[in-house]
Amino acid sequence: MIYNSFVPVTGTIFNIARGDECCSMMVSLRTENGVVNFIVDAQTQVIDNRQLRIGMQVTAFYDGSLPVPLIFPPRYRARIITLIERNEQVMLNYFDRNLLAQDRSLQLNLGGNTNIRTANGQNFNCSPANQTLLVYYTATTRSIPPQTTPSRIVVFC
Repeated sequence: MIYNSFVPVTGTIFNIARGDECCSMMVSLRTENGVVNFIVDAQTQVIDNRQLRIGMQVTAFYDGSLPVPLIFPPRYRARIITLIERNEQVMLNYFDRNLLAQDRSLQLNLGGNTNIRTANGQNFNCSPANQTLLVYYTATTRSIPPQTTPSRIVVFC
């Protein structure tokens, strides 16, 4: 799967409703820019297989290259959803051999406490370089590019 066209939306879940099919649901997020609805179905990868609940702060990623209906509030098909903690940020990007994001927006410095796993929750014992990574972090330096020591990384092999 190509992840470079994925667009993140961060917000708090305020409604969960049954979808059009038995294996889908509509998750409504309250974001800084208003309400955004996401269809969550069997194709959606929920990181850590967490059950979604009202009040959770999440980041949902949708494929920005796919057509979407022109309705308000916007409705996207979620490809990835992850729970985020207070003051935590998340980035999905390809990181090169130096752990620099493809768009040069973030440089990773791995720490001894950085938890690195695959998308299906298994330990990842190799270098995460040259991979698409979902990176969880709190603070960055003010350098260009900003640098961070992530608390957790999910590797999309």
